[in-house]
Amino acid sequence: MVVLYRIICLVLGYGFGLLQTGVIYGKLAGTNLKEHGSGNSGTTNALRVLGFKAGLVVFIGDFCKSFVPCMVLRFMLRDTYPDTYYIYMIYMGFGAVLGHIFPFYLKFKGGKGIATIGGFAASLFHPIFIVVLLAIFIGTIAITKYMSVGSIVLMICIATGFIVQTVLGLTCFNLSDPYSRGVFIEGAIMVALLAALAIFKHKANIIRLKNHEENKFRFKKQEGI
Repeated sequence: MVVLYRIICLVLGYGFGLLQTGVIYGKLAGTNLKEHGSGNSGTTNALRVLGFKAGLVVFIGDFCKSFVPCMVLRFMLRDTYPDTYYIYMIYMGFGAVLGHIFPFYLKFKGGKGIATIGGFAASLFHPIFIVVLLAIFIGTIAITKYMSVGSIVLMICIATGFIVQTVLGLTCFNLSDPYSRGVFIEGAIMVALLAALAIFKHKANIIRLKNHEENKFRFKKQEGI
């Protein structure tokens, strides 16, 4: 049954991930984000093409489509599976990110998953870690002026932070119990895979950074949109 529960969480998560906030907002605003800017339906492209309000709405939508279902699952399962309920949240979040990045109805071309992973991470991390991650993300962008660099650094910190907070006893996993420890390792691998996937989706940004061609982050809306 535990395998079936994982599959159900993964499928449900994918369904939530299919709610492409950027595409919906763009249509309401009369602009197809897939045809402007980077062609991405995520927060950064919404910011650049349609401005701050659009970027904020898209971010909130993409953040919540992983955060809300993961938190609902948390409250549903924490008494039934006190030492392992995080793993079901991880499968739910993993599915949501896959749905966001690879929506079948958009020919599997969605966003890069940063906001959705952020919502997923917020459901898993201790509040102190959330504040630290947010500070690192904003600080990196403020220093480098590149959203892509901030996103990549954030993904690395999420993958490592999940392990650190578990070692510190801030997750449900009981590392002294062999079964719970094994489930933690499974979850840590999945979180690392999500971070690696998000970084891979930034491959074009990495190439532009290397060639000094990456656009610096600005809140200003594109002219003519």
